[in-house]
Amino acid sequence: MEQVAQGSTETGGPELPVGAVRVPPQLRAADVDRERCADPGAVRGEHTHSEAPIPRPRPAVQRSSVRGQILDALRTALVAGELRPGEVYSAPALGERFGVSATPVREAMQQLALEGAVEVAPNRGFRVVERGARELAELAEVRALIEVPVMLRLARTVPAERWSRLRPLAEATVRAAYSGCPATYAESDRAFHRALLALAGNEQLVQISEDLHRRAQWPLVGGPGIRGRADLVADAAEHLELLEALTARDLDVVRSLVGQHFTGTV
Repeated sequence: MEQVAQGSTETGGPELPVGAVRVPPQLRAADVDRERCADPGAVRGEHTHSEAPIPRPRPAVQRSSVRGQILDALRTALVAGELRPGEVYSAPALGERFGVSATPVREAMQQLALEGAVEVAPNRGFRVVERGARELAELAEVRALIEVPVMLRLARTVPAERWSRLRPLAEATVRAAYSGCPATYAESDRAFHRALLALAGNEQLVQISEDLHRRAQWPLVGGPGIRGRADLVADAAEHLELLEALTARDLDVVRSLVGQHFTGTV
């Protein structure tokens, strides 16, 4: 996977590798800007006399879609190590590379700031937060405090056939791990854990756990760097082991696997 270029652009941010993360052409802001005003009365054949044309509302879904695509692209770049801890990235520079205006990039970065991934650098852009091993350990502890009791309860109450339905998701994490791409694996990993916790029937639990999970996937400063394929494959294999333990209602193994899994999170 390509690394972020060392140089800076005229807009003040480090360059991302061309083609590293892209927004589908049909969702680019330039396409949205081609929306024009229309006179709805004229379209229906009505007489509008001297009435001023009523602008056609610009569909909110278009802008939301662009912002969502940019947010996904930035999250992918963050997990893949293309947005490096401590570096400052400007919305205009990133927008130029994504082929959109600075506005949806700025909005996406503001969402990442709310999530704790970046912080505002006044008059410069957004700085990727620098995190150490201690924060990762704290996240693992919090996740264990929340999820281990839930998993043990589910192991006691969920029928075996329900766990078998999650096996395709577990196998998908194995395939993603063999791809060697941390961003691909991170997304598949979250999908599996989300499906597991959804069986508890508590949407707030799912949302909070996914937020913690996403934070645990951000790169560390001075850490071992992006994990390789072997580490990803070992992590994915624990998903299959966990499903087997849940199916067998082996509470000791479930408790051990869940705690161990968090300490080795991508």
